[in-house]
Amino acid sequence: MGLRHFLSLNDLSASELKLIIDRAIALKASLQDNRTRDVMRGKVAVLVFEKNSTRTRISFECGIAQLGGHAVFMGPAESQLSRGESVEDTARVISRMSDLVIMRTGAHERIEEMANSALVPVINGLTDFNHPCQLLADLQTYIEYRGDITGITAAWIGDGNNVCHSWMNAARILDFRLNIATPQEFRPNQALYDQCRSNVFVTDDPFEAAKNAEVVITDTWASMGQENERSERNNVFKPYRVDSKLMQCAHRDALFMHCLPAYRGQEVTAEVIDGPQSVVFPEAENRLHAQKALMKFLLDVND
Repeated sequence: MGLRHFLSLNDLSASELKLIIDRAIALKASLQDNRTRDVMRGKVAVLVFEKNSTRTRISFECGIAQLGGHAVFMGPAESQLSRGESVEDTARVISRMSDLVIMRTGAHERIEEMANSALVPVINGLTDFNHPCQLLADLQTYIEYRGDITGITAAWIGDGNNVCHSWMNAARILDFRLNIATPQEFRPNQALYDQCRSNVFVTDDPFEAAKNAEVVITDTWASMGQENERSERNNVFKPYRVDSKLMQCAHRDALFMHCLPAYRGQEVTAEVIDGPQSVVFPEAENRLHAQKALMKFLLDVND
């Protein structure tokens, strides 16, 4: 396999996406049974993070260690990028010293610049446009609890943000229906919607979106960099809070997902996120296993 990057779910075919998820489930089982193999022994991954992180950083660093590799972390103030060095020059340097680059940044164009100049695989650890690693974990979680996701109905409630965009890509690739409920001014990217419209329905009514859904997903109303908009957004999104009344519109066995961090009483009530339908913490754990499977795939290494 030649050089491959993972900037979006669109970088994978449906069969490749399913393969990675299957491998993630197997890697999870092997870790629990103490059967982990050092398939990244001697390999180095560089984490270029221009945005703060909890789950993404920990899951990648732990995953790299579990596979026998070594992680080098560069935070927002720890590289020359913060002093104006170009992404292209940074990519040319670090990809000559490492085997993999994971980048977490703002504008999606920056990670595209990194991939265009890198000599090794580049993984999107989050941009303002999408968050495909989160979707690997979300899809793994749904499949572990409910089986095949093809043909189901999923409901996204809240901001049409980067995670929502990745759910849209997943719906198109794996052929399920995604209902998105969001205020008009916070709808997802129009060009992406045009690509996915056969699988995506957008409304401003959260109860319409949640009707008979097998999984209900939400996210914080103010993402990183939007903290000064929090008060305004909280007022706009109040009708989009996921509570027990909304969950009752969904399928009786519906799962609840949230990529975290969560703000109880805002986008979701405590009774939902801490309730029996919630899988948010298995979902968070699966970032570890899904990303290990992704790294193995991009590095083309096998047990």
